[in-house]
Amino acid sequence: MIAAEAQYRDWMLAALGGDRAAYSRLLAQLSGHLRAYFARRVGTDAEDLVQETLIAIHTKRATYDPALPFTAWVHGIARYKLIDQWRRDKRRKTVTLDEAPDLFAHDAAEAAAAKRDVEKLLAKLPPRKRELVRAIKLDGRSIAEEAKAAGLSETLVKVTVHRAVKALGQELGQEMGGRRENG
Repeated sequence: MIAAEAQYRDWMLAALGGDRAAYSRLLAQLSGHLRAYFARRVGTDAEDLVQETLIAIHTKRATYDPALPFTAWVHGIARYKLIDQWRRDKRRKTVTLDEAPDLFAHDAAEAAAAKRDVEKLLAKLPPRKRELVRAIKLDGRSIAEEAKAAGLSETLVKVTVHRAVKALGQELGQEMGGRRENG
């Protein structure tokens, strides 16, 4: 799989650079890869999921971070498409214990990517606001204990955190708007 990972990544990077032939090869190879992925999970009803996933990959291709494994990114998209399908079918899928590690194998990569994204956003805040947001929103500390530790009033801590989170939301909205325009 390591060789395939490197090849997929190379094709994706070339495709992002405008190489249509590399993009065609990537999608053709991913079709087979995704068919096998979905066949193990849903049996013969995999083709719609393959197509939905390929469309999502095409739509979200600008979000791929070359610093991260390409197949983890693809499997994340595929897993969400599978979950969406199960929700549409209103059924619960059971798997054997032997298959369970495959379902959760890529959660660590997704968690690392999410943590990196949050840290990137937090870095845009001034240090004092960043630490208040981190302590209250991420670490779960109470406003009262954080106010006492910082030597501030609870009201000031509430307002500061609220404004900082609102600013981060606006920043994220601007970034996502820029991606949609460019993607």
